[in-house]
Amino acid sequence: MSTENNSQKPLRTYLESPSPTKLRLPAHSCDTHVHVFGPVAKFPFDVHRKITPLDAPKEKLFALHRNFGIERCVIVQSVVHGFDNSVVEDAIQAGGGNYLGIALVPLSVSDSELKRLADIGFRGVRFHFMKHISGQTNVDDVVKMTPRLGNFGLHLQVHFESELIHQLAPALMKSAVPVVIDHMGRIDAREGPDHPDIKALTKLLKHKDFHVKVSGIDRIDAHALPEERYVAGVQIARMLADQFPDRCLWGTDWPHPNHTHIPDDGILVDALTQIAPNPKVLEQILVHNPQQVYQFSG
Repeated sequence: MSTENNSQKPLRTYLESPSPTKLRLPAHSCDTHVHVFGPVAKFPFDVHRKITPLDAPKEKLFALHRNFGIERCVIVQSVVHGFDNSVVEDAIQAGGGNYLGIALVPLSVSDSELKRLADIGFRGVRFHFMKHISGQTNVDDVVKMTPRLGNFGLHLQVHFESELIHQLAPALMKSAVPVVIDHMGRIDAREGPDHPDIKALTKLLKHKDFHVKVSGIDRIDAHALPEERYVAGVQIARMLADQFPDRCLWGTDWPHPNHTHIPDDGILVDALTQIAPNPKVLEQILVHNPQQVYQFSG
């Protein structure tokens, strides 16, 4: 996609100095959901973007992870950069085998491009079903594409508004490859664990080829004050970790685009003590599940 000069004032989406953490993470812990933005002079933003963030380049991401003791990571291509995945490619190359990627691609992507992405460290492709993101794709068309993904060892990652899970679930069940659901299906944590949307999510997770990211406690409980530690969001994440310890992945979602506030990444890391207080479950979510899904070699 082409880019152009955009007059929007760049938005800060992350804290330069998050709170120090108390939790010591297991060796090889993985942050499975982050983005990188720019530097725009080298990696221009997409002309159709809805926001213009300040640069959040790989160097800041790497420094954040060193600070928290996070050794592995999965970088998700952002709509800010559109279908040009080169900003993630660059970060993967610099990551020494410990940083992998999820691409954004059109349905018309060629097999040769899918193979190229897989060969350089991408492990899946992401499709959005969100009202605030333009260019929504028909889920049936996405599922028809999944055998092609399977040919190259790629999985399907999906991001959708919670009420859409009832519409999307029947189609996603037909996927020829594993499916990773972003941010706990974006359910409203304040509605509690008995809400129909969360029940539909847990029903999907009973199938072995579905995983969920217990990222976004700050998004599904977005109206809570950060100092309240996102109590409702933690409650849902803890429920999923208790019920599906082998299906849960975790991520910070740094640098937090399209948000209601700027989360403190230190708070998000320390929330893991409540989400997975059992050390074995914590290691399952941070180490073993990511290795199974993403196949790190570093």
